[in-house]
Amino acid sequence: MPYAAITYRVKPGHEDEIAEIFAGFRRVDTPDFADEAGEAAGRLLGTAVFVKDDVLVRVIHYAGDFAAIARHMAAQQGVHLLEEKLAPFLAEERDTRSAPDFVTYFRNATMRSIAQLTVDTHPATAEAS
Repeated sequence: MPYAAITYRVKPGHEDEIAEIFAGFRRVDTPDFADEAGEAAGRLLGTAVFVKDDVLVRVIHYAGDFAAIARHMAAQQGVHLLEEKLAPFLAEERDTRSAPDFVTYFRNATMRSIAQLTVDTHPATAEAS
């Protein structure tokens, strides 16, 4: 199952306030997400958030079509509440209030994946099969 990472540039020195915001995050209404036609497109398997100095990274573990995740997240009230609370701590102002704006930011903030290693692809596991 793949992983993706979304970056946020934040003002340094606010790690505790940012941690508090994420501690109160309202999770999505369902981990299952659909494509633009409303057909099943995948599932969110987990997320993790990390912060250090001026960088915040949200790691997303998912199955399915990654592009559909942004549309799913843009429709979540908890995501918009988090975005509002996080806004004062962002190094660069951004508008994610509309679904298209959120999807654009999500796409532009996605880090390039250069390696994804799992136990399933480990040579010792392959040899044992």
